[in-house]
Amino acid sequence: MAIELKGLTKRSENYSQWYNELVTKADLAEQSAVRGCMVIKPYGYAIWEKMQQQLDRMFKATGVQNAYFPLLIPKSFLCREAEHVEGFAKECAVVTHYRLKNDPDGNGVIVDPDARLEEELIVRPTSETIIWGTYKNWIHSYRDLPVLCNQWANVMRWEMRTRMFLRTAEFLWQEGHCAHATAEESEARTVQMINLYADFARKYMAMPVIIGVKSANERFAGALNTYTIEAMMQDGKALQSGTSHNLGQNFAKAFDVTFVNKENQPEYVWANSWGVSTRLMGALIMSHSDDNGLVLPPHLAPIQVVIVPIFKNNDQLQKINETVAPIVAELEKRGISVKYDNSETKRPGFKFADYELKGVPVRLAIGARDIENGTVEVMRRDTLEKQVEPLDGITGFIANLLEEIQENIYKKALDHRNEMTRTVDTYEEFKAEIEKGGFILAHWDGTTETELKIKEETKATLRCIPLDGDKTPGKCMVTGRPSAQRVIFARNY
Repeated sequence: MAIELKGLTKRSENYSQWYNELVTKADLAEQSAVRGCMVIKPYGYAIWEKMQQQLDRMFKATGVQNAYFPLLIPKSFLCREAEHVEGFAKECAVVTHYRLKNDPDGNGVIVDPDARLEEELIVRPTSETIIWGTYKNWIHSYRDLPVLCNQWANVMRWEMRTRMFLRTAEFLWQEGHCAHATAEESEARTVQMINLYADFARKYMAMPVIIGVKSANERFAGALNTYTIEAMMQDGKALQSGTSHNLGQNFAKAFDVTFVNKENQPEYVWANSWGVSTRLMGALIMSHSDDNGLVLPPHLAPIQVVIVPIFKNNDQLQKINETVAPIVAELEKRGISVKYDNSETKRPGFKFADYELKGVPVRLAIGARDIENGTVEVMRRDTLEKQVEPLDGITGFIANLLEEIQENIYKKALDHRNEMTRTVDTYEEFKAEIEKGGFILAHWDGTTETELKIKEETKATLRCIPLDGDKTPGKCMVTGRPSAQRVIFARNY
């Protein structure tokens, strides 16, 4: 059996505390000196980099290019799209001055009252306004379209209650912003990107997601439509894991972004935006990890294989080094990230527990006797099962095992989601079932009034109107009015 990590709260005892402890103990992140902000540590950032690199490749394969836009946004820009500013007004950090000076009373530094800005600047909560202010200079003719831009950046949303990765005042993300000549092109791109996010979640994060449309009450401020991918965490709560917004012509009209079409007539541009953030790190942790630490899908693990030598003296270590060197070289040649930890400062048992905590998918242990027998001990992190395999052909075995682990982690998460998805017909059933967690499929009359009533009385939110699934019409569980199809409710992060 694996060594259970001491001091890590069990999920069954306190899921929230387990999560917070795991983020810290696995060296992913820690609290910073700035309230509500976190420091992402090297191991945590290495996972984010793997996500970032893969997503970046997927974006560019669709024609998207990366750019960068300012962190600070003139306050007047936010005023131009009324619904947008209303959606973010309570979360904005505002820059009012540009200089400090020494306190005449000797108490450090103070804000120089003479250095007040003529116009306040907003630390970006999202970049639609500054980007559409820029696109006005880029777009003049249909020949300038489409504009397909993405930026990797940080944003600030002043959160009062924070949790590392899931909800912090500052977080990292990507935000794509596209401009199109027609409504049809813009809608197609909006749908294309939410499907791209779903593919990434399933194939790389091993996380099953449901694609759907947000209700009018839940959609992005200033959007005509918001598409979402919704994931189910182990504790039965939902997590919105990526969104794509059809912005129509709202921002083009707000910033007067027009183009001359093929008929030589002026027309407003059609827009969409889409993004995922470091919240995906929280999703990854909560979807797969266990009471021994992280469980990372091989496609995103910074270290996919760790090799730990078991030795009593330098002669044995030297012999193991010589045996392991070609294995490491062959694994790297296959594109598999491997670490050979032959450091002498930590005992093998400590190394085993540490790499288990950090979710390394495959661990090899090899000693002098193993070399004599031509074998190696292999442990897979997803099941904690150990087996002895021949050294001959071990790299091929590991390559296949990594894919098997990736598939098994996804299947386990999918089975859990299916077990936690239930259908109800009455509001009384709903109230009972929502207490158990999970996705609840129910009929809803399509009104914000009913949606808010459900939220107030049960703390459940309408996660999405699924694009796939049962389209059978019925009657709203609350009002009895007609319902076009079942929608998904859940309590959420």
